[in-house]
Amino acid sequence: MSIRVAETAGFCFGVKRAVDFVYNMLDEGKKVCTLGPIIHNMEMVRELEERGCNAIDRVEDCDADATVVIRSHGVPKSVYDKIAELGLSYVDATCPFVKKIHKIVREAGSSGVPVLIAGNKDHPEIQGIMGHCEGECYTFNSDGELNELTGKIPLEKNNDVFVVAQTTFSKKEWKKCLKTVKKVYTNAKIFDTICKATSERQEEAEEISSGSDLMVVIGDRHSSNTAKLYDICKSKCANTCLIETADELDKNLVSISRSIGVTAGASTPARIIKEVLDTMSEEIKSSETVETESFEAMLEENLKNLNTNERVTGTVISIAPNEVIVDVGRKQSGFIPADELSNDPTLKPEDVVKVGDEVELLIMKTNDAEGTIMLSKRRVDAQKGWEELQKLAESDEVLTGKVASVVKGGVIVVYNDNRVFIPASQATASRDENLEDLVGQEVQFRLIEVSQRGRMRRVVGSIRSVLREQRAAQRASFWETCEVGKHYTGVVKSLTSYGAFVDLGGVFGMIHISELSWTHIKNPSEVVAVGDKVEVYVKDINEETKKISLGYKDPDANPWEILRRDYPVDTVVDATIVGLTTFGAFANVIPGIDGLIHISQIANQRIEKPEDVLKIGDKVKAKIIAIDFDKKRVSLSIRALLPVDEPAAPAEEDEVVVASTEDEVVASTETPVEEAPAVEE
Repeated sequence: MSIRVAETAGFCFGVKRAVDFVYNMLDEGKKVCTLGPIIHNMEMVRELEERGCNAIDRVEDCDADATVVIRSHGVPKSVYDKIAELGLSYVDATCPFVKKIHKIVREAGSSGVPVLIAGNKDHPEIQGIMGHCEGECYTFNSDGELNELTGKIPLEKNNDVFVVAQTTFSKKEWKKCLKTVKKVYTNAKIFDTICKATSERQEEAEEISSGSDLMVVIGDRHSSNTAKLYDICKSKCANTCLIETADELDKNLVSISRSIGVTAGASTPARIIKEVLDTMSEEIKSSETVETESFEAMLEENLKNLNTNERVTGTVISIAPNEVIVDVGRKQSGFIPADELSNDPTLKPEDVVKVGDEVELLIMKTNDAEGTIMLSKRRVDAQKGWEELQKLAESDEVLTGKVASVVKGGVIVVYNDNRVFIPASQATASRDENLEDLVGQEVQFRLIEVSQRGRMRRVVGSIRSVLREQRAAQRASFWETCEVGKHYTGVVKSLTSYGAFVDLGGVFGMIHISELSWTHIKNPSEVVAVGDKVEVYVKDINEETKKISLGYKDPDANPWEILRRDYPVDTVVDATIVGLTTFGAFANVIPGIDGLIHISQIANQRIEKPEDVLKIGDKVKAKIIAIDFDKKRVSLSIRALLPVDEPAAPAEEDEVVVASTEDEVVASTETPVEEAPAVEE
């Protein structure tokens, strides 16, 4: 018989915060009351009443010398106004996630945008949210209600709406509703305000109940999130019961169930969960005692000639793909099935033992009719490993094992033939990493739980805690040696519109988008991708914020250095017209550098405007007539390459005719060529 308790069972952050507020004030000797029950759990409410903290329905009922606590569900704005009007002392224990929803709906009201709220309209949290809506607001508790609602709201299809959800709203129902919202309101602003802890609690409850004979949900029947947990579990496990205390537990159901799952609502105190588990444990011990005595009697009476569970030493005689034959010094032939050699399913028999090896084995079954003994090496090794694990449990020692497989909720690591469960939240440095990538890898971990209830052993470990320590050591080492100009090899971890974040080994630096390429790019993904290894150097370090700016561009690829080296003044280039202005045309010389062809340098004769002669995309031959590397400017001339047999147009009054070398005639206006605007890098 086994019991699996949900890791997410019990108080959520918001509830714990509210309860702690009340307890701390009571411990300080203050007079306290709560506006409504502090949480949806009457056991907790009664406990607080015994300490003198009563729940009131209206702020007007609060004594003048008392502090009123606003519970985690939150309240309408009108309640805050009334508290201020009465001059009462209060503590706001509204869950921060609920506060966020209040802010969103206020913003919608100030913009004149209707609000759609997913949740139970009679729930205090929803009533509080509605009380912060300054404009139109509507509620729906299912996709069906939403469909009815969309036909009643007098809105055009493309009008804006704000959509939020009660923090404990069903994640599955929310996904259904979003499809309808996106279909009807194409400009809707959707805010996923379902508490992450709530969705994780619901997902874990679904996973545990799927593999349980009996599912126990602990919580107050008036609690919204507890009711949703019950519905989820009931859909996966027919024997699902909702109880508020250990007294309501059906012990008969417990005694006949082989696998029991337990979860609890966000308002369920740890004390009540423990009482339920203790009651279960007592019932399990009782039933196991009877079962064990019955089994031993049968074994004594009917199987006296068998040596099941006896340990023996055997010598490996031969190895086959599906079994290993051993000599255990008896008339019967001994064999070890392949799956009884090791807890690591990736190992082949020849990887575990060799012919001639002496191994300690456990007799699993003796078949006198066939003259065979089925043996297990895995179980002996596991028992030895279990004894070692019990000793290591308190040491906090870092262990090394191999990831054997991915299972629901995490991965299995094999250590000394014991299977150690690593929850997904403890398996990697961050939650977005793929667990499948760990399979077959040697990993370091430490034990966080080693326990045994009856015949059920539970070993839980954490890879993340080791990774965090390693990262901390890497960061400390990095900051000891980091300096401007130092080069590193890093891995791109994420991209934003303004740059790429690179892991330098426990420390992150950013390559700004302007540092990724010498040419203009619109998005960092044009140059790098997540997972790329990149060579970078430190450009700047902010000692106070510990922020690092990284350089990435190859100096040898600097287009201005290429221009300096390969394109001196008087070089003729094939250029492409990329822009036209009143004073000239811009042409691309080489990737990353545009030059200016002043209007006076486009043709031999005077022209009114550049587009009379040129258009964007034209390929032209031009001569580089000037380069200003400091100001990053290049001046070009088409005219310098044209035949000189046609005289230039007569100069106007604002022109000065200057004779240049090589018999060229250059027309210079009030804006000289070298001072005309040019493209900078």
